[in-house]
Amino acid sequence: MAKAMRVHQVGGPEAMIYEDIEIPAPGPGEVRIRQNVIGLNFIDVYFRTGLYKAPGLPFIVGNEAAGEVIETGPGVTEFHPGDRVAYYSNLGAYASERNIAAASLVKLPDQITDEQAAVLMLKGMTVYYLLNKTFKVEPGHRVLIHAAAGGIGLMACQWAKALGAQVIGTVGSKAKAELAMANGCDHVILYNEENFVDRVKQITGGALCDVVYDSVGKTTFPGSLSCLRRRGLFVSFGNASGPVPPFALAELNNHGSLFATRPKLNDYITNREELLEAADTLFSAVLSGKLKIAINHAYALKDAAKAHIDLESRATTGASILRP
Repeated sequence: MAKAMRVHQVGGPEAMIYEDIEIPAPGPGEVRIRQNVIGLNFIDVYFRTGLYKAPGLPFIVGNEAAGEVIETGPGVTEFHPGDRVAYYSNLGAYASERNIAAASLVKLPDQITDEQAAVLMLKGMTVYYLLNKTFKVEPGHRVLIHAAAGGIGLMACQWAKALGAQVIGTVGSKAKAELAMANGCDHVILYNEENFVDRVKQITGGALCDVVYDSVGKTTFPGSLSCLRRRGLFVSFGNASGPVPPFALAELNNHGSLFATRPKLNDYITNREELLEAADTLFSAVLSGKLKIAINHAYALKDAAKAHIDLESRATTGASILRP
């Protein structure tokens, strides 16, 4: 019998119930995988609380994991039992085993660990599209990354620095500041002690930033707009402090004819070709040493509520994982 964290009614961390689940034989185009490592993400919190709507109740939380193929369904030829694989998907990851569409899976190179893969598939691919597709970061660009010591933040700082950008990060503590500096930040702003808009103006000599990557949301808006140069891009991709409130489009005009976007991964990885391109780019970045994966916290799957509490209270740094 497989185990999973299921939500029968959205709410706090206690809404996740650790229970037995029945898994049928994989259907056409599906494989059954034994999951070894599951990634922890803020989007898991959004679904658990109901900020993002699941298709129905009950549902299994989670969006990325790595493991091993144990059975294949009719029509599956690319994968075989024993293959090491990883994926991102909408829901279903907080489980010891699951069925999933073979088209969602990527095979893992021998040198990529399950732990690395389980945080690369959602967090890593998010960084991939943010810095290469949403805004193509190039040498000389000035980049502001909020939550720079988080799982996405640390990867984004490293990658932006490798692309030649001047990287400015915001964090909530001195310990997180040291971590961000060690992972590519040229300047770190302690948002609890400093006004991040004033510091960005000071750091850039008034030139401001080409792009702001904001996963925090409510508490960093509209300050993020004030950190952008004319025609700069505001990228809102998370709501850690709550969603960005409705605002008048004229605000973009008032801050210098700005652009704003609210992207999501599924609009940048729309087919298998794009999935494999992103995965190959990520794995190459890790194997070359350009991207180092900081997995600083690990929890048992049955303790996912504790993991969510730590995540929401900003007690974590880098990436966190769950083990079934």
